[in-house]
Amino acid sequence: MRGGDTTGLRAYNERLIIHALLRAGALSKAEIARETGLSGQAASVIVNRLLAEGLLIKRDKVRGQVGQPSTPIAPNPKGAFSLGVKIGRRSVEAILVNLLGEVIASAQESYDAPLPEETVRLAIAQASDLLASLDAASRKRVVGLGIAMPSELESWAPELDLAPGTLDAWRDIDVAAALQEATGLPASLHNDATAACAAEVILGDAVTRRSALYLYLGTFIGGGIVIDGKLYRGEQFNAGAIGSMPTAHQSATGAPQQLIHTASIIQLQQAFIEEGIDAGEALLRGDDVPGAARIFDVWALQAAEEMARAVISAMSVIDFETIVVDGLLPPAWRTRITGHLAEAVQDFNRLGLSRAEIVSGSVGPMARVLGAAMLPLQARFSPNTDLLVRQTITRQSDAEAAPSFANEPQAG
Repeated sequence: MRGGDTTGLRAYNERLIIHALLRAGALSKAEIARETGLSGQAASVIVNRLLAEGLLIKRDKVRGQVGQPSTPIAPNPKGAFSLGVKIGRRSVEAILVNLLGEVIASAQESYDAPLPEETVRLAIAQASDLLASLDAASRKRVVGLGIAMPSELESWAPELDLAPGTLDAWRDIDVAAALQEATGLPASLHNDATAACAAEVILGDAVTRRSALYLYLGTFIGGGIVIDGKLYRGEQFNAGAIGSMPTAHQSATGAPQQLIHTASIIQLQQAFIEEGIDAGEALLRGDDVPGAARIFDVWALQAAEEMARAVISAMSVIDFETIVVDGLLPPAWRTRITGHLAEAVQDFNRLGLSRAEIVSGSVGPMARVLGAAMLPLQARFSPNTDLLVRQTITRQSDAEAAPSFANEPQAG
């Protein structure tokens, strides 16, 4: 992306500079101008404004090079904050991150079932406590709250062995509205696996090409899609619902089962419980838990075979360059199941399909809540063409367009 010097593009150019610095870590004003395509004067004016607003900071001068000493400019970690909340089938979790995506506070609580009213109360309490941990000045710099949760949570009672109707109240709860009212922050709701994919794209290092199919091994398997270097959510915000892929197995009624029934962590947890192994410990410590490795390897081989069928089906529609496998598993186990998936894919007839690299994700269990926290920061500070077109058409004034923390932040 390249910047322009037109006054009406001020907010876009500011985002462009912040985005460049977040990627590079620190740049001199001259380097910022080269990186963004702005003139040296325009870059200097915008940088000075962002320094005054506290979004950027100066680092110590760099000496000993040819020419005058240069002063690196960097994002101010305390320049902005964001909250993320993950509502899952087994736990609720909240984190507070700074502008760099660093987690500065967190809270988590597990439960046997995501009972609607109780779960929302927990989420509100966690988010409120994290906000209260900030001083007044920092509190004004919280740009928003992202929420990651499974789609149609009310429909998952059978898979969680709950009585019919136990989760029906989720249909009538507006989670984003409840958290927005409780915290006073603009709140946005995201599919949990899509949020996990966002964390990998923004902060991880597994997505290095322009298209990727992302698999998240949670209590139930989910997914995300990257197309043309951007997270693709779909017209109905449900793209990448890999867990709903039909498999060759049949249910008691004779209908094809879905991938969630054969390649989800819940089956691994049940196998641990049947063998008298603490499932939580096993998912945290992996091979260090006696007997856990044997059970995991049996499950992983079977799950990888089912995942391979889904991957081949997805690649028949979109020629993904990369397949990323992430989730609740410890790193060594993620590596092993990724290897099993790569081997299982080779067993299919792939005539007519492009090759894809299959890699382990780099974020891990925190991906869903971390993605939820990062998406409000992305919405506020990332340059995007929609923002550019909208501002050009409406011709907002500088005062309206410029991001400022003088007052409470508005929705990104």
